[in-house]
Amino acid sequence: MSLSIFRKKPLDIFSKEEKEKIVQAIRNAECSTSGEIRVYIEGKCKYIDPVERATEIFYNLQMQHTHDRNGVLLYVALRDRQIAIFGDEGIYKKTGKEYWEKLVSGILGHFNRENFATGISEYVRQIGEGLTHHFPYQTHDHNELPDEIVFGK
Repeated sequence: MSLSIFRKKPLDIFSKEEKEKIVQAIRNAECSTSGEIRVYIEGKCKYIDPVERATEIFYNLQMQHTHDRNGVLLYVALRDRQIAIFGDEGIYKKTGKEYWEKLVSGILGHFNRENFATGISEYVRQIGEGLTHHFPYQTHDHNELPDEIVFGK
């Protein structure tokens, strides 16, 4: 598959400090788990269902190649105010659909107040808590995926 869905220039909606806040939230969350979290942000969702878009991006980012299949993608379409989460089979089997739906409804409150960076950071923290419960950090663990935010079109 083509990686043309990625852009090098970040969306201008976030300040440098806000971007750093999100990346630091990812790093903090991953300190206590073997799980991996990525954040993908774009302006508009190309699909009617943002979960379908998150699924496409998850596989384009090769997130299915973590050792324990415990990668989680947080997908955000800012202008459309849509979010979705896609967890790999390892974490999804342990948490189930209801866990992710509850997290999604929580972050929507932040988005309704247009506090995007704080909402994303809080959501990443909560994802990390779920991963820690099911996939605690082991001494042999290493960071399998980059922590930087990926910006789409």
